[in-house]
Amino acid sequence: IDSGKTTLTERVLFYTGRIKEIHEVRGKDGVGAKMDSMELEREKGITIASAATYCSWKSMGVDHHMNLIDTPGHVDFTIEVERSLRVLDGAVMICCGVGGVQSQTVTVDRQMKRYEVPRIVFINKMDRYGADPFHVLGQIKQKLGLNVKPIQLPIGEEDNFAGVCDVITRKAHYYEGDNGMTKRVDEVPAALVERVDTLRAELFETLADLDD
Repeated sequence: IDSGKTTLTERVLFYTGRIKEIHEVRGKDGVGAKMDSMELEREKGITIASAATYCSWKSMGVDHHMNLIDTPGHVDFTIEVERSLRVLDGAVMICCGVGGVQSQTVTVDRQMKRYEVPRIVFINKMDRYGADPFHVLGQIKQKLGLNVKPIQLPIGEEDNFAGVCDVITRKAHYYEGDNGMTKRVDEVPAALVERVDTLRAELFETLADLDD
């Protein structure tokens, strides 16, 4: 609940060019997020019904078409999540970097396992006070029984959060300018090189256990 599912979807639509400006959930401008189409959703600041859309993203010269379904987080509307999981090829499980695994996260995890939906975990709100992605990963392992490994390492914490290090490519990614529209790829900061190498080795060890 309130982990940022609709907010993330709004950013995906903006950066892929589907919408021209970003609006917040229950924003002060009275517009609200694009995926919250119901008046009650915009008034309460929560998602009530699942909403579907599509977008395209070009990466390494290849166009990727994505169909997105933004689902509710509140337990009262969990049937909407159930309906969506039946048709998904994969899911993004969003966890708050501060709140971590919540009771509804456990419920959604059970639903994903029931329908055998593969998922990646996106840890959100890394610029908030008290955000700790590795604590959240520990919760996911303990409470959900999932074998998770990070593929990105944050650069800086809380107010000093500046970007992420890609564990696989060993590159640092910074998003600068208005709404982070300018992407800069640089070398991993010296203070994080050893940490990135350790995480990379652990990731490969885990992958090797699953597939030689």
